[in-house]
Amino acid sequence: MAIALLAARGYTVTASTGRPENDASLRALGATEVIDRAAIAEVGKPMQRAIWAGAVDSVGGATLANVLASTKWGGAVTACGLAQDSALPTTVLPFILRGVSLLGVNSVDAPLPLRKRAWDRLVSDLDPTLLAGVTRTVDLAAAIEVGAEVVAGRVHGRTVVDVRA
Repeated sequence: MAIALLAARGYTVTASTGRPENDASLRALGATEVIDRAAIAEVGKPMQRAIWAGAVDSVGGATLANVLASTKWGGAVTACGLAQDSALPTTVLPFILRGVSLLGVNSVDAPLPLRKRAWDRLVSDLDPTLLAGVTRTVDLAAAIEVGAEVVAGRVHGRTVVDVRA
């Protein structure tokens, strides 16, 4: 969703994936470039060539550390997941030398008016047709099986579990 939202607002978006077969769907969402996640998944130098104006990170760990280390002066990086690791193997250098900001995303504890503003923005800014290509719906009976696919890393996009069936 971040790819689609940022691209719709005119940003040049680079996506990262470990599965090259997802390249086309990431580009369909609005990514102009897709890089192999292996390029940023290992612990790197605490300061790297400044590439990113900002980032949305759902991975954490060494990937987040590398993104911070390669964010331009004054850039902001949001962390909204820990798919790789909850540890952050970095230094304060990107924060001090480049004024990089690391912002945590936790909608669970956000006040209701703030969540409502976010949902309203999704309604106005997100093209629902883009989501169709990366969303599948399963019934509750399939949730355990799909959960195993998620853990094994075989799921692309979003899976909605319809509990009404």
